[in-house]
Amino acid sequence: MIKLFVGLGNPGPEYEDTRHNAGFWWIDELARDLKVNLVPERSYFGLMARANVGGNTIWLLEPQTFMNASGKSVGALARFFKIKPEEVLVVHDELDIPPGQVKLKRGGSHAGHNGLRDIHAQLGSADYWRLRVGIGHPGVKSEVVNWVLKKPSPDQRKLIDDSIIHSLKSWPVLVEGDMEKATLQIHTNKPPRPKPPRPAELDK
Repeated sequence: MIKLFVGLGNPGPEYEDTRHNAGFWWIDELARDLKVNLVPERSYFGLMARANVGGNTIWLLEPQTFMNASGKSVGALARFFKIKPEEVLVVHDELDIPPGQVKLKRGGSHAGHNGLRDIHAQLGSADYWRLRVGIGHPGVKSEVVNWVLKKPSPDQRKLIDDSIIHSLKSWPVLVEGDMEKATLQIHTNKPPRPKPPRPAELDK
């Protein structure tokens, strides 16, 4: 089961609405669902909330260390509460997935994502779960840094927000540990069907 939900981002109002903070947006919505408040916890270098779900304690965490040092926060909390890597879900922005889509996976490389790179190092393992929130790619590698630190367009932001709401419905299944069911739920984010043509249009 997932015991620790981590959202990645950068602290401070200047970063609040940037693409790199998609993980924070997801955790904010989960906190609303669970009716808990994220509060500063100096011991874990982040904003943290604790919730009881079906007799199980789960933790929500938003590292306040800046993206490159996210593992400092995740590692501190995971070590203290003896949470294994496979019981951790890290929610982060993903360049290789278009806005509107979210993918769940376990393990794998950090693919150049600095937040994941530091979590790998601090947990001593890549065997944690990731929820990859699509933000799209600027198309040119040299523009990636500017892309992730800029606000998405209103249309893209709506797609990202919709994908967060869709994937958030699976948090109870993630807590139960039915990762196969959660994957199916999260990955079946069907775009709306086009409306059938009107009878008058069929006659043309």
